[in-house]
Amino acid sequence: MRAVSYNIQYGFGLDDRFDPDRIVDAVRDADIICLQEVTRGYIKNGGVDMPAALSDALPEHFSCFHPAGDLDMGSALAEGRAVNRRFQFGNMILSRWPLVTVRGHLLPRTWRKDTLNLQRGALEAQIFTPSGLLRVYSIHLDHIDPRERMAQVRALKSIALDFPTTGGAISGGRSFGVEEIDDKGDFLLMGDFNFEPRSDEYRLMLDGEAIIDATTADQGWTWRTPHAVEKTERSRLDYAFCNTALASRISNVRIDRDAEGSDHMPVWIEVSA
Repeated sequence: MRAVSYNIQYGFGLDDRFDPDRIVDAVRDADIICLQEVTRGYIKNGGVDMPAALSDALPEHFSCFHPAGDLDMGSALAEGRAVNRRFQFGNMILSRWPLVTVRGHLLPRTWRKDTLNLQRGALEAQIFTPSGLLRVYSIHLDHIDPRERMAQVRALKSIALDFPTTGGAISGGRSFGVEEIDDKGDFLLMGDFNFEPRSDEYRLMLDGEAIIDATTADQGWTWRTPHAVEKTERSRLDYAFCNTALASRISNVRIDRDAEGSDHMPVWIEVSA
């Protein structure tokens, strides 16, 4: 089973050109796809409904979208009808197998007016894969403030590790005709964490030994400045973390540095049965 994480930067590539087809081409071979910076109603990309466009372009995948950031962008009455014009910004999960349950988690944030601070989130889906039940999270942490990321990492760890005691999206579902879901604790946390391996946030993520960095086999960069920028900079910001039991089943870690559909690179892993 192949899984990939990709921050798609609203669909704008290294050449600053909006082209969602490049995103689709980069991830279409994956069984599970975690995307970040997916938008609806974003002025700079023509207001494209990216969740709908990506779902249409990958019709063999089931999908869900969580707009952690959801802002009014000029809603008004038009000919006596309320017209909602919203900017939505969040994470997406697509899977070849049905999404059993889905939840969107809002991550901690602070009041910051001098630099952009959109609400960030973690989108959770339980998926029955051929290898068993897997809980998958598509994640995007703050890009500016390490203190805010520390709070977000603490929240993420609680969401993932405390799942067995919180009941998930539903429990006692037989009244709905839904069988109880036996989640044994295997999870993937995939996304743009906006921290580097030497950071305090990274160390906090691994503190306690309950969560493993599944992508250490390729420790190279996952983000770079666009082609037009005179001085090229590169950083490692994107990861897949997992519970310790799942770590032994992960292989073939790679970063697709040929992709040019975003300033981030797709991060791939394989999970065996």
